Amino acid sequence: MSSKKSAPGPSKSETRAEQTTAIANEIIGRETSERAEKTERLRAARLERDAKAPETTPRRKTKKSQEKT
Repeated sequence: MSSKKSAPGPSKSETRAEQTTAIANEIIGRETSERAEKTERLRAARLERDAKAPETTPRRKTKKSQEKT
């Protein structure tokens, strides 16, 4: 009788789990970099918008509006 011995190394399920983990990490990394790029783009747009906008001073409350509060 010959006995079959499994080859040393990861089992089929471990290999499958490693593949799933690698793919998940790749997706997460891609989403993270896309989010960082979007954040930088939006920040630059906001700073540009704020630089072009005239600076306004906050209005002071009048006596009538202070009495209502």
